[in-house]
Amino acid sequence: MTVVDMDAADNRPTPPHPFWTFSEGRSVFELGALLATLPALPLLRGGDGHPVLVFPGLLATDASTRPLRSVLRSLGYAPYGWGLGRNMNFTDALERAMLGLLDKTYAEHARKVSIVGWSLGGTFAREIAKAAPEKVRCVITMGSPISPDRRNMSWLTRSVSDQVTGPAADVHSARMKQINTPPPVPTTAIFSRTDGVVGWRGAVQHDHHENRETENVQIPASHSGFGFNPLAIYVLADRLKQREGAWRPFDIKGARRLFYRGAPPGGRT
Repeated sequence: MTVVDMDAADNRPTPPHPFWTFSEGRSVFELGALLATLPALPLLRGGDGHPVLVFPGLLATDASTRPLRSVLRSLGYAPYGWGLGRNMNFTDALERAMLGLLDKTYAEHARKVSIVGWSLGGTFAREIAKAAPEKVRCVITMGSPISPDRRNMSWLTRSVSDQVTGPAADVHSARMKQINTPPPVPTTAIFSRTDGVVGWRGAVQHDHHENRETENVQIPASHSGFGFNPLAIYVLADRLKQREGAWRPFDIKGARRLFYRGAPPGGRT
C-alpha cells in the first residue's frame, strides 16, 4: 500500500494496459485471499455503528457488493445497498433517488452517512456528497473514474459506456468538467496501477490543497476485485473507524501495527 500525492505532472490520460484488462479474471484470487483472511477480520473491528451506503459499479447491482457489505457489518457498521437496480447511467431521476436514499438513511440513524463507491458507483458517491455534504461523513472510492477525460478508461469500458448512455451522455457535460473537484467532506480514493478497467491516473484526486481532506491510497488490485481485496478492506476499515470531525490522512505505518505487536522492523514505532 502507498499513499500518493498527485500533481499536475501526473495528470496524463492513459488507459490501462491491455495486459491488465485481459487479466481481470485474477479477481478470483482476491476473493480467495479474502476468504483466507476472514479469521483476521476481528483485528479490524472498531466500527461505531454509523450507516454506510455502498454503490455498485457500471452494469452491476447490489449483488456485487453483498460480500463487502457483509464484511462491513461484521466490523461494526450499518451497511446498505443502494436498492436502485443495475447501475446504468447518471440521470436526474437517479440522482434524486440516491439523494432520497441518503435522506432516508440519515433520518433513520440521525447520524451522518459514509458512502463507499466501487468504480462508477464511487463517481456517483462523490456527486451525491457534493449535493448534500451536511449529511455525509466521508466518501471512499475504489477504482472510480473521477477524471473528465475518458481516455483513462479501457477501450472495452468506453464501448460499453457508449452503448449504455447513448444520447444522455451530454446531460451532465458541465458537471463532468468538474468531476475531479472533491466533495467538501473527507474523501479517499483507493486506486491500483494494475486496474484493467480504469487507468489509474483517472482514478486519483489531483491538485491537492492543504485545506482539503482528500487523499489517494494505492493498493495492488484488479478492478473487478476491489470489493473483496483484503488490502482494500483494510483501508476501508481504517478510514471508516475515524471519529467524526477528526479526520487524518491514511498512515501506512498503521498497517504494520496490524502485523507487529511490538516495534516494527528497525525498532521505530
